[in-house]
Amino acid sequence: MIKRIAIVEDEAAIRENYADVLRSQGYQVQTYASRATATQAFNLRLPNLVILDIGLNEEYDGGFVLCQQLRAKSATLPIIFLTARDNDFDTVSGLRIGADDYLTKDISLPHLTARISALFRRQEALKQPVNDEHITRTGALMVDSQRMCITWQNNSVELTITEFWLVHALAKHPGHVKNRTQLMSDSKIFVDDSTITSHIKRIRKKFMRNDSHFDCIETVYGMGYRWLSVNSATDDKA
Repeated sequence: MIKRIAIVEDEAAIRENYADVLRSQGYQVQTYASRATATQAFNLRLPNLVILDIGLNEEYDGGFVLCQQLRAKSATLPIIFLTARDNDFDTVSGLRIGADDYLTKDISLPHLTARISALFRRQEALKQPVNDEHITRTGALMVDSQRMCITWQNNSVELTITEFWLVHALAKHPGHVKNRTQLMSDSKIFVDDSTITSHIKRIRKKFMRNDSHFDCIETVYGMGYRWLSVNSATDDKA
């Protein structure tokens, strides 16, 4: 079945550029320039995945509003924010209201299509029985690479696709230092060092919501990061 992707973006050139790329990948793509036109269409039929900008014409947070409306309609619809707004407040806000991933417009097109494919794979994998061959356990951490989900102390940790692969890259070799280049390669992302640092900070915070004593991601200054299988990390932070 051909997957249907909706792009909600008020800048025509950007909107059509993304649409052309995704159509060349075999997706069916609908584009919308405003929250109003997108909402009208989504009330009739939801797509299989939505890509949203935050600012839509005169609506500074129109994408946030639309994301909330979509999440109220479907708990499982994959939603990606693709925006120029690269700050922790907007990122955290977007993820808290239900987006599955938050990407900035300096992202490469191969990275974008990889993230879309990953979301579709995760959605399909969630329908399948758990396969122990895809399970990695280290201490209180469980990583399911088939279903792309993580638990800590038997509690689910809600991570974006990008965050999931970063944790996966660290946890599959506990105690081994991964530099930023290796993390990007293992996670199939291509960003600057400060963005990796921001991701690590957000990952730590998400684990700490479940366990205030969590301290298993260690910063090794000048080298990178490593996963400690026990809570013996230093007080160093990203």
